[in-house]
Amino acid sequence: MAVSSSAADPGVPSNVRIAVVGERGTGKSSLIVTVAAEMFPENVPPVLPPTRLPSDIFPDRVPITIIDTSSSPEHRGKLAAECKMADAVVLTYACDRPETLDRLSTYWLPELRRMEVKVPVIVVGCKLDLRDEQQVSLELVMAPIMQQFREIETCIECSALKLIQVLEVFYYAQKAVLHPTAPLFDQETQNLKPRCMRALKRIFVLCDNDKDGALSDTELNDFQVRCFNAPLQPSEIVGVKKVVQEKMPLGVNDRGLTLKGFLFLHALFIEKGRLETTWTVLRKFGYDNTLKLRDDLIPATFKRSPDQSVELTDVAIEFLEKTFFSFDADEDGVLQPDELEDLFSTAPESPWIEDPYKDAARQNTLEGFLSEWALMTLLDPAKSLAYLLYIGFSGDIASAFCITRRRRLDRRRRESQRNVFQCYVFGPRSSGKSALLNSFIGRPFSEKYATSTNDRFAANIVGLPGGTKKNLILREVAEDGVERLLCNKEALAACDIALFIYDSSDANSWEKVMALLVQVASHGEHTCSEVPCLIVQAKDDLDPSPVAVQDSMRVSQYMGIEAPIPISMKLGNSNDLFYRIIDAAQRPHLSIPVTEAGKNRKRYRQLVKRSLVFVSVGAAVAVVGLAAYRVYATRKNASG
Repeated sequence: MAVSSSAADPGVPSNVRIAVVGERGTGKSSLIVTVAAEMFPENVPPVLPPTRLPSDIFPDRVPITIIDTSSSPEHRGKLAAECKMADAVVLTYACDRPETLDRLSTYWLPELRRMEVKVPVIVVGCKLDLRDEQQVSLELVMAPIMQQFREIETCIECSALKLIQVLEVFYYAQKAVLHPTAPLFDQETQNLKPRCMRALKRIFVLCDNDKDGALSDTELNDFQVRCFNAPLQPSEIVGVKKVVQEKMPLGVNDRGLTLKGFLFLHALFIEKGRLETTWTVLRKFGYDNTLKLRDDLIPATFKRSPDQSVELTDVAIEFLEKTFFSFDADEDGVLQPDELEDLFSTAPESPWIEDPYKDAARQNTLEGFLSEWALMTLLDPAKSLAYLLYIGFSGDIASAFCITRRRRLDRRRRESQRNVFQCYVFGPRSSGKSALLNSFIGRPFSEKYATSTNDRFAANIVGLPGGTKKNLILREVAEDGVERLLCNKEALAACDIALFIYDSSDANSWEKVMALLVQVASHGEHTCSEVPCLIVQAKDDLDPSPVAVQDSMRVSQYMGIEAPIPISMKLGNSNDLFYRIIDAAQRPHLSIPVTEAGKNRKRYRQLVKRSLVFVSVGAAVAVVGLAAYRVYATRKNASG
């Protein structure tokens, strides 16, 4: 396979910045001047200004800027700043001064870590012409250091005086930036890293047009042209497959090059130092140095107002349904853990292994699978888009997502046409919030209580009369997180409906939830982000607190919302709560509470409006009267 890359290729930096650091007198400045002037200097200043190498000095045609640094203690801050701005660090020692080599592991490499410099390091032994011939080989000396400091990409010795391997120092430094080893290959196990294998598998699947699990000669040639702008000759294809088959018999079958063979080829390229081949392939398919799709391929934001959300379209849902069933190998309607892992094996990792997605839905069922996608699209549409692309979505990106109508407009029109509703669940500790979320996603009731310190999500599909289905996402708001939430003026903009849950056997629990209800309703009134609200009497299996039940009935009636809904998660009685949440969210105007302050403001506005009407009517009467007088006066003058 040929290689043809340049700075114009997507994902390739337009400039590589290299900082040269090391002990005083190790030859830093002489090395820089020699590579720039192609001759050893007689005199050099203590620290050179930035030096630029032309773009055509190396095959990748990317210009290099070299930054000289001082090791003096008074310049420590500048040294740290330059290292953090660099794409790579050249760390020098003097071959004729063993103590400078010892300082690499005792000072310089730990210091770079302390400064949080996270770029490749090229260790360079300068003054090779002065090295003692009896000295131990570089490989033996550096092996334990490289084992300890994995950031070291390459070690090389050079002589600026004799012009030995000076150019190679900066070639390896540039190569470490443009074609880094660390993301691709594990030096310890001598294997491709998992994320690299996943990216290459996705590329293989995309190139396997007939989906027969192998790249035919035609598909292999198309791949070569796409990545390297040059076709493979028939003899070259035969040669590639022969090399693979000799080393890995399962790498080739009668249909062509298998995935095993494709991965083996790239491992072989890397082992032989041809990382540019694998990186060219990865970049042609949109990957960055972290082996994720580049940002320019995925919109960082979906432009929308705070009270608008992003939903998957029917096109995307149909694709996800087909994908689900294609990976359901045993056709039992459930994705087993290994089947779900296989589905995401072309992505950097499963998107649902961490909060807030972990355990937020029943991922193994189709409805749970689609609910997880609805949740991810709501919270992070860019991530949802990226993962659609990772698992093979090839349609128009614009056809996969839609922006919903503004919630404010929904409330004005007294209806919502959304397919995904987000419900904020408020309540004091031990009121039953977590039990409600667990019940929603089919988890059994547990008597064990654990305080929720962070917001938690639960997503599922709710069936409505007539066969319609809607996605409902419950967001449990931790009691001590309410203040932080409402500090933001737009805190309720993303909320379709708020649920207030209290322990019906505990009067204190009701007092706390009533305070939360007033707090949320007041916030909505002040910010014009009123949300429909429902009150839930949890733990209906326990003896009720008469005060709490009676007071909650009175408050709901006073605020103009539905009477509290009794439920018992222990008995499995949800009282159609999830359907009622959707119903209230679809008709938001019916469940928006009004506080005492809100009623007073409403009365005040009505009085002002009436005053304005009275003033307007009075002004109109005055105008009519003036007009009548003018007519009367005109007639009187005419008759006179």
